[in-house]
Amino acid sequence: MLKIKLLGLVGAFAENKDIARDIRRQHLVPALKQGQKIVLDFSGIDSATQSFIHVLISDLIRVHGIDILDTVSFKACNETIKKIINIVINYMQESQG
Repeated sequence: MLKIKLLGLVGAFAENKDIARDIRRQHLVPALKQGQKIVLDFSGIDSATQSFIHVLISDLIRVHGIDILDTVSFKACNETIKKIINIVINYMQESQG
């Protein structure tokens, strides 16, 4: 299992899309190829932009389907971050359906 503590990578406000892309490419994609489960730990993160979350997870959903969310989980998300993640997931579901 791969656990990624995002605070040290993105700071308390997750907004940098380039960092999100790098996390996806360098950590998430290789872990998925190895069949690992992934936990994205949002401890200490106050907020995130929708574009950050979109870049972080939308390509995974596009490539692997919505069931990838059985493999990728989100930990310690406050209500704001939960809402943003759900917006991105719902958008991806609608765009695939």
